[in-house]
Amino acid sequence: MYPISFGSDNHSGIHYKVFSSLQQANVGFCPAYGDDALTERILSEIEALFGGDCTAWFVITGTGANVVSLQNFLRSYHAVFCANSSHINVDECGAVQKFTQARLKVIDTPDGKLTPELIEPKLLTNRDQHHSQGRVVSIAQSTEYGTLYTLEELKALADFAHQHEMFLHIDGARLANAAAALDCSLQAMTKDIGADIVSFGGAKNGLLFGEAIISFCPQITTDMRFYRKQASQLFSKMRFIAAQYEAYLDQDLWLANARAANSMTRLLAEKLKEFKQIKITQPVLVNSLYAILPREITPALQDKYHFYMWNEALNEVRLMCSFNTQVEQIEEFIEHLRELLAE
Repeated sequence: MYPISFGSDNHSGIHYKVFSSLQQANVGFCPAYGDDALTERILSEIEALFGGDCTAWFVITGTGANVVSLQNFLRSYHAVFCANSSHINVDECGAVQKFTQARLKVIDTPDGKLTPELIEPKLLTNRDQHHSQGRVVSIAQSTEYGTLYTLEELKALADFAHQHEMFLHIDGARLANAAAALDCSLQAMTKDIGADIVSFGGAKNGLLFGEAIISFCPQITTDMRFYRKQASQLFSKMRFIAAQYEAYLDQDLWLANARAANSMTRLLAEKLKEFKQIKITQPVLVNSLYAILPREITPALQDKYHFYMWNEALNEVRLMCSFNTQVEQIEEFIEHLRELLAE
């Protein structure tokens, strides 16, 4: 174990309010598979948070949320447009392709963001029987590079997808951090811009496990419960996901946690500006920071602090903060960095 980790927001523990809510749910008996009153109530609250006229489901993991969401819209001859750095392309071991048999059409982007202009040339082969047919535009908010789509950019993508008889999927593993950074509601960033299906993550923001899927296309997602079961994403003791989200929604804990993580990352960025030998490579908008470090100090720094190499050719690393990252931990990291550079 590392006393301090900047490796991932998955490395953090569980918020004490979430832990308490789990303990409160751990009493007596109740129906399984989501047929309990707590799960039904919390799902209704999530639907209201996203503006209503939608349907929410719980799944176990972020990969599961992406797979189950996309399955509803895809047949084996379809294709999903995504950024080359996207989680579904890089970090899900081909799960989308395995479960849907559809193809990922990967698009190179400098910042992890798709645009209509980047996608449109890839649509030239649509309606040709020899080619996979573009069906879904899949983005992450925030992206794997920590960049953000503005509300205007999101709406432009949704409008573009719909004009070409496609759907917009948003991987929302860090949707809370995006909402905190943009200072907007979850509804404004999803329903109001025309998204078709999104996820609302918790495991990276203070929960033990569990993600929510929210569909704005009930006519398309009527078979969601079957896809969820086939993908091993139907959790039997569903009340323990619902109990976490009960705490997560209470007094907007999801937003407070995200703001805390974002704030610590901005602090880290400010302190790194002290060092001329370090170059921050992407705008610091949420809880991830990308920087090029001097090669000679990186191994020693990684011996004490956990963080990931992002681009070995550039010696670009990713530093992430969590809801429970402390100012003292940032200061300790900076002091150790200062010592290494002085040597």
